[in-house]
Amino acid sequence: MGATGTGRPVDAVVFDWGGTLTPWHEVDLPQQWRVFAREVHGLPVDDPRMPVDEIAEADSLALRLGEAEERAWKRGRESHESASIAAILEEAGVDPAHDRHHLALAAYQRFWEPHTHTDPQVRPLWQALQAMGVRVGVLSNTIWTREYHREVFARDGVLDLLDGDVYSSEIHVVKPHREAFLLACEAVGVAPERAVYVGDRVFEDVYGPQQVGMRAVLVPHSDIPESQRVAVEAQPDAVAHELIDVAEIVDRWISAAL
Repeated sequence: MGATGTGRPVDAVVFDWGGTLTPWHEVDLPQQWRVFAREVHGLPVDDPRMPVDEIAEADSLALRLGEAEERAWKRGRESHESASIAAILEEAGVDPAHDRHHLALAAYQRFWEPHTHTDPQVRPLWQALQAMGVRVGVLSNTIWTREYHREVFARDGVLDLLDGDVYSSEIHVVKPHREAFLLACEAVGVAPERAVYVGDRVFEDVYGPQQVGMRAVLVPHSDIPESQRVAVEAQPDAVAHELIDVAEIVDRWISAAL
């Protein structure tokens, strides 16, 4: 658990969400859109007895949604353009006025519920940071809304510890674009050079924050798919093999700055 970049105060720690605050695991991504599309058409997800033409129509919609989402994430990696679930649905030809639209969104969120649980170490970590006088923030590349993410934090009992949060779905860029990190620092009310970013990806979560003067802590516990990797020369200021290790790293940095 090495650490460099000492000698500067730490006033805030900003965290990545997926794969950092939520434990990394494999998800059947095409299934999220099959669930949505079948609900749009009023079909059970796994009932093969339904009419073939209705199943084909629903599966065609699911395929379009999956392709639209992949294009959105590719734009994020290549040009740092953000996306939202509303934009993805629109690109795939989904009518938000459809009478089953809200049912489909609810089914989609039910699919994701078991994959969004907050790591049990988050609350004690955030409490430890705040006991040091350090603010806690979140900056996430996401297509989901602020409301949805805050519902997840509230469900898991950590929302009360959050001092500021920024989601790429509500701004026009994604990490590692500089503006995303500047907005995150603004949300927690600190200058970038007095802030630390914690995440599980080198390109987005190490290279990105270091471009604006933030220190970066890598939590390398995610098996990043090859298609999502971006080659970049960047070294974290520290490595935490468990989330709770971030408290010790920050405490050392604070002590070194005194």
